[in-house]
Order: sequence, then C-alpha cells, then structure tokens
Amino acid sequence: MTITHRLVGTGAQQVMVLHDWFGTSAGWGPFLDYLDGSAFSYAFLDCRGYGERADVPGEYTLAEIAGDALALADQLGWDRFSLVGHSMGAKAAQQVLALAPDRVRRLAGLAPVPAGAYPLGEAYDLFHGASTHPANRRAILDLVTGQRATGVWLDRMTARSVHSSRPEAFASYLEEWTTVDLAPKVTGLPLPARAFVGEHDLALTAELYRGTWLTHYPNGDLEVLPNSGHYPMYEIPVALATTLERFLRG
Repeated sequence: MTITHRLVGTGAQQVMVLHDWFGTSAGWGPFLDYLDGSAFSYAFLDCRGYGERADVPGEYTLAEIAGDALALADQLGWDRFSLVGHSMGAKAAQQVLALAPDRVRRLAGLAPVPAGAYPLGEAYDLFHGASTHPANRRAILDLVTGQRATGVWLDRMTARSVHSSRPEAFASYLEEWTTVDLAPKVTGLPLPARAFVGEHDLALTAELYRGTWLTHYPNGDLEVLPNSGHYPMYEIPVALATTLERFLRG
C-alpha cells in the first residue's frame, strides 16, 4: 500500500510529523511557511480516517499510526529520522519509538500527550461527546488555548476538525490516547527528547511533564513557549519553527 503524505522540504535531515486529535497533515497553519526546506525534509502523515486518508480502512489505534509511520519511512527510504508529534500525535510518536528505537534520532513533542495513560477526570463527558457534538470540540479548543483565542478561529478549527475526520476514527483515537500505557516501553531510552508546552495550555501543563516526560527520558527536557497555548503552530508560528528546528539540528 502506497501511503499518501505531504512532503515539505528537500533537506538532508529527515523528520516524520504526526498530527493531533483535531488535525490533519494540512492542519499546521502558517507554521509550514517558516520551515527550513533546504536543511530538512518533513513528511506529514494523515492518520487513517483523517484528511487525505479519511477513506483508508483501519482500526484507528496508536499502533496502527506507528506502523503506518514506519511504513512511510521505508517508502521514502529513510533509515533513521527524527519524530515530531503534536498532542495525540506525540503519543503516537512514542509508539513509533517503542517499536523501533534505533531508527529515531530525536523526539519533539508539541504539547505532547505523555506516554502513560491520561485519565480525563471531570472532562470525560466533554471529550467523549466530541465525536458527535461539534460544540464539545469548540469548548475543548477554547480550554487548551487558555480561553484566549478569537471566536472566528475556534469556529474555523471546529469546522475543519468535523469535516476532515471520520466520527468513528475520532472516537477510537480518543480511547487510545487516553488509555494506552507506553511508559514501560519508552522509559529509559536515551535519545534527546523535548516537550514543548504552551504557557497558556490549561490541559497539558509544564507541571504534568515534570512528573511524566522528564521521568521517562533521561535526556529529555522541557521548553515553555511564551504567549501560546496548545496550538503554537497557529499562535506563534515563527517562534515555533525557530525553536523546533534549533532542537532538531542538535
């Protein structure tokens, strides 16, 4: 099976990029305009049930995303590469790492869901209702961006999420990224691993990563992104491209 993807840049440093629960390979906003395509080659993959792969059948699991990412790397002829994952995509990236640690140079998590289970607590109904209720999606977007975003942006992001994902895929991936525990498989792996967290993200906070990400990766660290919430690729695109590529260069 040939895996459809979006390729940005032709540089020698190869980077696999996995999107979030609400996103697609195209859902990265103006951030894409500021990437250094002469130094990097970025492959953006749609999860099954999303974007250009909305009609690709699947079980909609993290393991399936990871398998597709590794198959795409093989398709591109990439033996070793770095991983960038946003939110849910960062947990899928950690599944890739668990399956093929020797193939991954560096791991960058943008507001990453940690490797362990992520119980939703009082937000359970809000999140689990989001597959069928667009208003829930909008409320989640508002929460994770610190209730700072304009209504126009919230409406646009909500509509894009509804139109670019299959409800059954959306629901299944939620069950996966909240319940699967990858911590035993990745804890202690020595690669450079950085969690980028928006200072205004009300869900995935710096304090959370101090008890998760920083305990999983001995060479892991944390970078707080000023003036951003959960979507730095929209909120601070130039600053994100700059600091992310500085990390990827090493």
